[in-house]
Amino acid sequence: MKISEMFNNGRPVFSFEVFPPKRTSPIESIYEVLDELGQLKPDFISVTYGAAGNVANTDTIDICAGIKEKYGIESMAHLTCVHATKESVDIILDDLRKRNVNNILALRGDIVEGLEPQKDFLHASDLTSYIKSKGDFGVSGACYPEVHMDAESMREDIANLKTKVEAGAEHLVSQLFFDNNCFYDFIEKVRIAGINVPVEAGIMPVTNKKQIERMVSMCGASLPAKFSKVMQRFENNPEALRDAGIAYAINQIVDLVANGVDGIHIYTMNNPYIARKISEGVKNVIGHDI
Repeated sequence: MKISEMFNNGRPVFSFEVFPPKRTSPIESIYEVLDELGQLKPDFISVTYGAAGNVANTDTIDICAGIKEKYGIESMAHLTCVHATKESVDIILDDLRKRNVNNILALRGDIVEGLEPQKDFLHASDLTSYIKSKGDFGVSGACYPEVHMDAESMREDIANLKTKVEAGAEHLVSQLFFDNNCFYDFIEKVRIAGINVPVEAGIMPVTNKKQIERMVSMCGASLPAKFSKVMQRFENNPEALRDAGIAYAINQIVDLVANGVDGIHIYTMNNPYIARKISEGVKNVIGHDI
């Protein structure tokens, strides 16, 4: 099933993101996480592209195929293109097709130090149109409520997003954010621009102050005062920070659903405890059975 077709079920789509284990960890470790996430019955699970710069990463494909085969849950494979060629993408698409993985999140990806960027795909929109030309894949894209760090303005960023959608992106997943008003302002501008595909709100629960600060520095998300106070108050109490972060994420989701969000995408950081607590906290709000 294409993920874009899930938005016709009368409630917000509810999904998770996981990442492949590090090369020093056994691949089986991800299935310990998925065993628990599968019990929460998300609409789909996305799998990141694994080791940075590895343009032929098979772990992502194996995990996506396993999610469908073992748990009966739809999966979405991340695919980056900044270091990819058409030939390497063809190999991946062929493998995805053989493994019955039908959904792809098309991304430019970050330039990896020491690796030369390739010329075949300059933007995620180039990868999107190429995937669409190669078969009946469901293609999704990323969006940035507080502007992509490489864009000069929100206007430019939304114009680029429209190009991506016109290239074939049927569903969008937002970068993490902690201020819902930023998301609402973004959605208003997106709709005015004529971008009408479903947009899922990306939510990252706070589990570690340094981790969140690192993620914010990478993606440019702002920290509202009430969020900063949570981190400052509980930064030296890991359990309290975890519980406060879960509560903050639940409050974000309740507000988003009340305002008609298309879907919620939880960045689980491979932590099934947090995913479960959030799922249990919002299941009646979303109308999602666990």
